[in-house]
Amino acid sequence: MKKLLLLAVLLISLVACQQSATELQQVTKALREKLRQKNAEALKIAVMPTLDCLPLYVAQELRLFDTLDVDVRLKPFTAQMDADTAIVGGSVEGIMSDLVRMERLKRKGLKLDYLSATNLQWQLISNKTARLKKLNQLGDKMVAMTRFSGTDYLTDESLKGVKTKSKVYKVQINDVHVRLHMLLNNEMDAMWLTEPQATTARLYHHQVMTESEKTGTRLGVLAFRTDSIKGQHRTAQLKAFNSAYNMAVDSINKHGVQHFSSLICSYCNTDQRTVNALPKLKFNHLSKPDTKDIEKAQRYVK
Repeated sequence: MKKLLLLAVLLISLVACQQSATELQQVTKALREKLRQKNAEALKIAVMPTLDCLPLYVAQELRLFDTLDVDVRLKPFTAQMDADTAIVGGSVEGIMSDLVRMERLKRKGLKLDYLSATNLQWQLISNKTARLKKLNQLGDKMVAMTRFSGTDYLTDESLKGVKTKSKVYKVQINDVHVRLHMLLNNEMDAMWLTEPQATTARLYHHQVMTESEKTGTRLGVLAFRTDSIKGQHRTAQLKAFNSAYNMAVDSINKHGVQHFSSLICSYCNTDQRTVNALPKLKFNHLSKPDTKDIEKAQRYVK
């Protein structure tokens, strides 16, 4: 009798456990679906560890997106080509990039809207051991850049009319951290860097040869997939996003970039010494890119 009673208890316990496991699976499945739906509804933006993205980092850290009730999720990349893959594949709605890259994607069939120009600028910095000061000394030298990008365009634009003794070799180094480390380790003759990586290079006494501002072209851009920003929900999101972005810009311009030093060190994987040496930077409210800059990019990618 005792054996029968024990067996009955065990059977009841087993059934209860099975029911609990089934219920747990159902709850887990429902939770996963809820998280998937939340992610799908969020405004996801591909970002780089560079200071053109600073307003987005500040808006997130100051919880400006939360204050304005908009779910913005920043997706970090260290190579722009990986960010391109994300927006082409639709895993993000927006991307911080440059006009050359975006115009090339548009030519390949991706429909994009430009929400704003950004303050993305580059410097062409030579390795101090190469002793390069003038552009005509770049013959037979390696310049690190990224193909089909703003740095590709800037290399060609900067060398227009410049006579070199031999060919300048454009070497594709996509990851911005790898590119900087190749300069610091004396593995590259020259390269295009933006902030804060350019400041790190200057701190190690590498020489600025030229900069993108001299071309008179503003290439930085915040772009969104056209098909992903349609409808009332997305329209409301973008309106709140615009406000949060502009509030972050005002905060940066008021306090200066060094005020956000810990944030910059974290998001850009840099150090305090670099942040302390950053030049004075001014950020602008969201505004459409200049038509002439778009046309320059279009002509380049044809």
